[in-house]
Amino acid sequence: MLRCASILLLVLVSLSVSAAPVRYVSTRSDKAYLREGPSFQHRILWVYKHKGYPFEVIAAYDVWRRVKAADGTVGWMSANMLSEQRSVLVTGKDRAGLWSDPEPRAKLVAYAMPGATAKLEACAIRSCRVSAPGLKGWIDKDRIWGVGKDEVFK
Repeated sequence: MLRCASILLLVLVSLSVSAAPVRYVSTRSDKAYLREGPSFQHRILWVYKHKGYPFEVIAAYDVWRRVKAADGTVGWMSANMLSEQRSVLVTGKDRAGLWSDPEPRAKLVAYAMPGATAKLEACAIRSCRVSAPGLKGWIDKDRIWGVGKDEVFK
């Protein structure tokens, strides 16, 4: 009887805990330091030298954000180095098509190379509208990192 009550309690607790929504940010400037811990005294693990590089926020402590990069690298960044401006990173080994709209028979407008970043503007079910200097288009969600699989917004 005690075992059944313990299992029931675990089930109820697990049902009441909901996962925090995934949150993405990007680097505010051309230089951002990823640190081992949440202070300036912690060792620098990596220096990101690209404005607009996307990160997933996985925790927060005071003015520090624990972030994860597209390659899985995890560390801490000062919130001052991050922007709420959403961006995405093009993934894969080949260039990705950018289309005139999210419809299957849309016109191809450009290609994006793997590793390129772009400003995230909107997302439909299967694709997102992105922009870069002189360029706008829709790209398949499975070719970018920095947006949730089920995320849809205008």
